[in-house]
Formats: sequence, C-alpha cells, structure tokens
Amino acid sequence: MPIIGGRAHNLELVHAVGRLGYPFAEISIFDADEMHRRVEDFLALKQQYGIYYLAHYPNEGNPFDAKALKEHFVPRMKKLMEVTHELGIVKGTLHFWMDKRWAEPALLSAKTDLLAEMVAAAGEKGITLCIENLTEQYESFAAACDAIPDLRMTLDIGHAELLSNENTSFNFIRHLFDKIEHLHVHDNHGGTSVKDDLHLPLGQGRVDYPRIFSMLREKGYRHTVTMELKPEEMPPTKILIEQYLS
Repeated sequence: MPIIGGRAHNLELVHAVGRLGYPFAEISIFDADEMHRRVEDFLALKQQYGIYYLAHYPNEGNPFDAKALKEHFVPRMKKLMEVTHELGIVKGTLHFWMDKRWAEPALLSAKTDLLAEMVAAAGEKGITLCIENLTEQYESFAAACDAIPDLRMTLDIGHAELLSNENTSFNFIRHLFDKIEHLHVHDNHGGTSVKDDLHLPLGQGRVDYPRIFSMLREKGYRHTVTMELKPEEMPPTKILIEQYLS
C-alpha cells in the first residue's frame, strides 16, 4: 500500500498533520533564510509526532525566461536544497513548466539543461527531485525524463484534470509510470485556468479517482501520496484512497 500523508504550508499545519497520525507532512520550503531560522522548530515537531518531511519547492517565476531562471531560480533552489538536507528530507517536488504545446524547442532544451543541473545538485544532498505536472501532457516530460535518468515525477492528479478532455494521469501512468515517485491528490470540476484548481476533497469533483487508482494499483504503485487539502478534509479522503487502492 502507498504511504499517505498531508500537505503542511506552515508549522501550525505540521501540528495538524501530526495530530492526525499521518507518517509524513509535505512542507513548503520557499525561503532558505526563513527555513534556516526555523529548522529547530521543524525538527522538534518531527520528533514530537514521529513523522518525516517531504519538500515542496516554490514556483519558478517567469517560465519563459531561461536566462533569469539560470541566474536566480537555480541558485535559489540549491540554497533550498541545503536546508532540505538539514531537515533530513530525501524527496522534493519542483514546479518547472515544460509544456511543449506553448514552449519553443530552444526554451525546452535550455530548461532541460537547468533541470539536469538541479537534479544533480539534489542528488549530491541525497534528495530525489520530482517534477510536478501543471498543464503538461506526458509527451512534454518524456524528453526530459530520457535526458535526465535521475529525474522523477510528482503526478498531480487534480492538475491532470485541467486543460484536457481526459485526465492526463492515464497517459502519464501508461508511458512514464517508472518515473512516478509521488502523487498529489485533490478534486475539481475540470476547467482551463488557475481558478479551476479548487483542491476539493475526493468525491466532490469529477476526477475519476477510482479508475486512476485502479490503474496505479495494477501497475504496483508503492510510493508516497500527499493529500493537498485542509486538515479536516484529509480523514475522509484517506479512507477513499485506501478503498480505491485496496
């Protein structure tokens, strides 16, 4: 059975996830200096609840400006990986937009090089770096996965419902299953914009979780799952996940 935990944007939410008895919290690691100041607080909660952490890194900024990404975002990520290592985290999720439907080949090539640099830096700290799907379909990640053997993927099943007639999780699972090392779960009603990314509890939207989880079960998925929900929404969602995966 996969390991199910909760999203925690701050220390208060780490408390909430810990009190619910989940084995891990996926925490926001956005500001290296601030996180360095709070390392002891996070480590104390880790010990108090007997949990571990996964990392959730910040958005990249302008996804079309490879020069700015190289000069600012990549160095920022390397600093964030240092504090990630201090917290004993071995897996983190990265937003790094790679949608070939709108990005030019030259941009995608440059971003693949930057992604490879970040994956290598993460590897030096013992961190598995997972790229999260935003608008991308599997074809947009396939080339980067081929070029960067150590790159892994966070399949955000809620995001996969947006900008697509069929949830793109199915093709990610069919074609890139061996790269999927983490899942984000939340529900929505489909749509074409950020405002449609509602992060509803499972069963309150249209995402076909029974079919998606059945496919993951048949493939033998055994990694981590984060419920990207409010703490009070997590327990009923966890019950559904376990039902769909059993």
